[in-house]
Amino acid sequence: MKTTTRTAIALLGTAALLGGVVVACRRGSAPAAGTASATPLYRCPMHPTYVLDHPGQCPICKMDLVPFEPKPAPGGTPPPSLAGGSGRKLLYYRSPMDPEVHSPVPRRDEMGMDYVPVYEDEVNGPVVAGRAMVAISPERRQLLGVRSEPVTSRHLERTIRTVGRVAMDERRVHHVHTKYEAYVEHLYVNFVGQQVRRGEPLAALYSPDLVATQQEYLLALRAQQQLGEGGVASAAQGGRDLVQAARQRLLFWDMAPRDIELLERTGQVSRTVNLYADLPGFVIGKTAVHGMRVTPADTLFDIADLSTVWILADIYESDLANVSVGMTAQTALPYQAGRSWTGAVTYVNPILDPATRTIKVRVEVPNQDTALKPDMFVDVQLQRDLGSQLFVPESAVLRSGERRIVFLDRGDGRLEPCEIALGDRVEGGYAVLSGLTDGDRVVTSANFLIDSESSLKAALSAMTPSPSPAPVAQPGPPAHRH
Repeated sequence: MKTTTRTAIALLGTAALLGGVVVACRRGSAPAAGTASATPLYRCPMHPTYVLDHPGQCPICKMDLVPFEPKPAPGGTPPPSLAGGSGRKLLYYRSPMDPEVHSPVPRRDEMGMDYVPVYEDEVNGPVVAGRAMVAISPERRQLLGVRSEPVTSRHLERTIRTVGRVAMDERRVHHVHTKYEAYVEHLYVNFVGQQVRRGEPLAALYSPDLVATQQEYLLALRAQQQLGEGGVASAAQGGRDLVQAARQRLLFWDMAPRDIELLERTGQVSRTVNLYADLPGFVIGKTAVHGMRVTPADTLFDIADLSTVWILADIYESDLANVSVGMTAQTALPYQAGRSWTGAVTYVNPILDPATRTIKVRVEVPNQDTALKPDMFVDVQLQRDLGSQLFVPESAVLRSGERRIVFLDRGDGRLEPCEIALGDRVEGGYAVLSGLTDGDRVVTSANFLIDSESSLKAALSAMTPSPSPAPVAQPGPPAHRH
């Protein structure tokens, strides 16, 4: 009974085939081998695997089927890209839906999908674990926007950007005291913030001790003259020593040499003595007022020289290895475009701030026009010269856990994954320690799409057994699903 049924089915198939040939002969010349079939085909625009030989609707999305021109019948000459015209060795073709099904020649499966060619370099080529080489046609490459750039050796600089605070140079801050008790008779500096020059008078002070010392000095001068006229050498030397001692006491009490010269010239004791500024700058503190009694323990004025300031920049501990004393730093105000100050790192704090996990780095910057004010916030850039190294763009690097992966453009549409080791991060990319050579082309766009396809292809290859025992599909006419 089964044999009879099989014989009947075979006879019906032969009759149908012969009938089709007869109909084709009646309508005209038959289509040449390798050309499209005369029967129109229809497929879903959203699900191309659903194909019918008559109009209808897709059962999945309910969209109307659209006609399309079938591809040449299998068995013809494959395109150059599939035939390995670029020198690549073709191993076999596999089913796009079932990787275990192979074919030695191009063909389509029962849904009309072309078999995928498998090349030797894709199976045995040097790939990263979990990744596989990807072959992309020029049309698909243009559609995805795949671009590649060469890896070159260039002079690199590491730039560290941070924020700093302007501070006064502690070596240029001066506290003004007296070395004797006195009274303030007059103030030349009347408010905090007033700018003073070196040698400019700050206040006029009356001190009884200083008046008495002036009188002693004048008496010593007169005695020196009288003893010198007497002709006794020892007495003349004693007079000179007495004058020198009195003059030295006035200098120790910070009486200016010009006031001492005025005292010698006029011979008149000055009731008040001026207190002068020892350095130029701005008055940042003032306690002296008119008429007050002052002692050596009182600070009358605080003067700060702002011609040079410190920038205290915060550096994270991860960047500390790239910071050293003497390296160049650029400072700029965020609201003053086009202007910057150049300085050098003069000190690195040895203690880490546990609250911010940063370390203070001191940059010394000239500030002649005093545009940088204490407690201002500034932008700081530290430059470190790394020398000549290989450079890879940041857009080319894919971070996969602890691995760094790039895709090499090997030509002919082949994109090969490669694991690399990165060095310092620089402007626009990274320094390369290993994995690449000068002249390699790396993919810089559409990396994530390529990486997804590479991962999927590697996973399918891992599930696919060796091609020798795989079942080989025999070439036949494409089947259509109804």
